Amino acid sequence: KYIADFFDQSQSISELCEYYGYDGTYSAYILSIMRDKFTLKLDEDDSRKLYENIEKPLIFVLFDMERAGVKVDIAALDNFSREYSAKLEELKGKIYEACGCTFNINSPSQLGQVLFEKLGLKSGKKNKNGKYSTSAEILEKLADESPAVQLILSYRQYQKLYSTYVEGFRPLIDSRTKLVHTTYNQTVTTTGRLSSANPNLQNIPIRENEGRELRKLFIPRDGNVFIDADYSQIELRLLAHFSGCKELIEAYNNGKDIHAVTASQVFGVPLEQVTHKMRSDAKAVNFGIIYGISDFGLAKNLDIPVKTARDYIENYFKTYSAVKDYMQSNVDFAKKNGYVATLTGRKRYIREINSSNYNIRQFGERAAMNMPLQGSSADIIKIAMINVVNALNKEGLKAKLILQVHDELVLDCPKEEAEQAADILKSEMENAVKLNVPLSVDVHMGKNWYEAK
Repeated sequence: KYIADFFDQSQSISELCEYYGYDGTYSAYILSIMRDKFTLKLDEDDSRKLYENIEKPLIFVLFDMERAGVKVDIAALDNFSREYSAKLEELKGKIYEACGCTFNINSPSQLGQVLFEKLGLKSGKKNKNGKYSTSAEILEKLADESPAVQLILSYRQYQKLYSTYVEGFRPLIDSRTKLVHTTYNQTVTTTGRLSSANPNLQNIPIRENEGRELRKLFIPRDGNVFIDADYSQIELRLLAHFSGCKELIEAYNNGKDIHAVTASQVFGVPLEQVTHKMRSDAKAVNFGIIYGISDFGLAKNLDIPVKTARDYIENYFKTYSAVKDYMQSNVDFAKKNGYVATLTGRKRYIREINSSNYNIRQFGERAAMNMPLQGSSADIIKIAMINVVNALNKEGLKAKLILQVHDELVLDCPKEEAEQAADILKSEMENAVKLNVPLSVDVHMGKNWYEAK
């Protein structure tokens, strides 16, 4: 908290001194004073161990990752560029045909006039500037009213992929080495998760296949392979651990399919009669609970009536009553103390939780429910990163940790070291901390990031 509050990573030393009212002429001396102040703050906040054991050693791991960089397949980048350009032109022609006119599709103003005035679609709402809103949320509601709407949504998807992740990468690639060197930020998110920038590799969309395929752009160095390891359902496992829910702990310790088990309980059918649709809906419930989802939110996600969604949530909490008690205890603790904490004692201060404004207060309550889970997940992967690098170095391996994305780590590894490095990666991730349920890690290898995932 204090590092994030008091040290803006975008500031230069002179700007930092000025911000705190010091004379930048004596910056070295001022930094020494500020170091003592921040150290005192860490002790006051009981965050010294978190800093010394996790955040501080992680600095060196991240520095090596940034310096190593990730190689980009320029031929694949060019192929994506041509493919997406052609797709955009194709979609543009179909949109013009469906709308019966030509216009600037990227102009919300022109798009709003075409959809809501020329085509006469319903739900056309104007903003305070007197222009129609054409947000994705509104267009998705209108997708069945005109074939033009779905085409426009597809166009926007490809436009973002093209501009942000294809052409947007080009200026960031070292022309000599064909490497990109992302910057990892330790102090940006409120949960403790790492973020990355220039390029932001953590924001590459993976829900749709078009987004996932962009991982083909990233390749190992010559003679190497990628080894990708991903925690399986880490936040749900943490929920089982923190809540002490016997049903969840038993399911995980016995290696059961947690989504199928939840489906069986929520829908009241034997486990062997759980359908794919039931399991999918139960998965949405499981992960929705983590984020304090409302019946309205779940109804929207699953496209079901609000009452049905409410029944799903009520059945879930009847089955997993310990989860409901745990979630409420987080809210109660935050209201009383102003913060919640992770497995390692990382604190997030939630001022919103005692707000008189209902919507702001609801946001605070959802944050109180989720932060110990998401923040603990961030702590665990940071511990794993440190331990993986130490273990690789101890064994004298050339494999390098080059990517971290949410619950996922990627090694760039010589082929002859692959089996040993994969074993180390899996072992260190699964044993980063000891929980009441096992941590499970899926490991794959490939000639690019897409294949390894």
